[in-house]
Amino acid sequence: MARILVISPSGEVYDHDNVRWYDYANLAAHIDHYHNIGDAFVFDSSLKLLNFERLDELPIAQVDSAAIDRANAEYDYVFLRGSNYVHAEMEWGQAPEVLRRLKIPVIAFGIGAQAPVSGRLELSQDTKTVLRLIADSTASVGVRGAYSADVLAGLGIRNVRIIGCPTAFRANDPELAIRLPALDQVRTAGVTLRREVSTTYARDIQRYLTFHRDLVKAMAGRFDVTLMAQGEVEEKKLALGTAAQKEEAMAALRENGWASEWYLDDEMERLYRSRMFYSDVVADYEQLVRRLDLVLGYRLHGNLMALANGTPSIYFTYDSRTVEFAETFKIPSFDVFSGQAFRLEEHWDQARFDRFNTAHGQVYAAMRDFLAENRVDNKMIRRPATPERKVA
Repeated sequence: MARILVISPSGEVYDHDNVRWYDYANLAAHIDHYHNIGDAFVFDSSLKLLNFERLDELPIAQVDSAAIDRANAEYDYVFLRGSNYVHAEMEWGQAPEVLRRLKIPVIAFGIGAQAPVSGRLELSQDTKTVLRLIADSTASVGVRGAYSADVLAGLGIRNVRIIGCPTAFRANDPELAIRLPALDQVRTAGVTLRREVSTTYARDIQRYLTFHRDLVKAMAGRFDVTLMAQGEVEEKKLALGTAAQKEEAMAALRENGWASEWYLDDEMERLYRSRMFYSDVVADYEQLVRRLDLVLGYRLHGNLMALANGTPSIYFTYDSRTVEFAETFKIPSFDVFSGQAFRLEEHWDQARFDRFNTAHGQVYAAMRDFLAENRVDNKMIRRPATPERKVA
């Protein structure tokens, strides 16, 4: 089996292919720190698809000649954990020089580009250099969707494959399919929260937050609801903190101008205090979504975790990333900025989810073929060929 390195691992590994946040049990040390546990979902899911005997991190913050020499001598390849790297603010440290010195392949495992609300996407020279070095080192570059592929094509990078995201395939089931129960049988729902938002990517903050608030309250009024946070400090404190930390969190939310004006009200405060979930262990989210009848909301990987476990999910799109994911996998979705009212009944349609079922199988095959053409030892399954019908 392979000996592999990872760039940007996002968590500590235990039991070979499971991920949790660094020093996860020492909650007091990082409860005031924001980290997106969704990044750990991707890392965990990537490991579940790969065959390997050894895994280590390749540092890129500085150029360590001895570490690079060991990488070239002792490892088979490096993979760049899938994430949103292709944007104007990306900082790569010393990655360009590190990659120049590597003699082993660098596998981009589902990377993506982020479009600004307005204007052209402007990339740093370092970003362009890193992407070209990766492309030159491998048979192909794995990206999450068509927009990201177009951005790389604009840089002259043509050996690109659209492979979605490893989180979608963490169950390693090419036949995965969502089958909807009758809506009146749905009892439990998870709402994936993303309260913190930037004007760089969401064009109307008031609409974004008021719609988010109204969605939470509507689902809570209809189902036994769990609010699924992924790393904002206040939400984390409300889920896991002491009594004093919970009060600090509510005070901070009331003092936040956007939240106090467009998001937090008495009903939201009650739900935040009583229904919040957060964990620094990826497996805890998997166990949660398996217990739920429905997951919907603003978080890419929280929603994708649900779908990967056979739980119906609906995406709420508000930027190029969420749109790209929904388009790649044909996930039922609703445009937050459409000006329309959201009606769950309109999306609870097996035909919509059958489009996802078909796309999931197709993108699964694309990721499997991507790994194969890059000679990456993996666990993904090749579907048996459909026998050709013979006509007498």
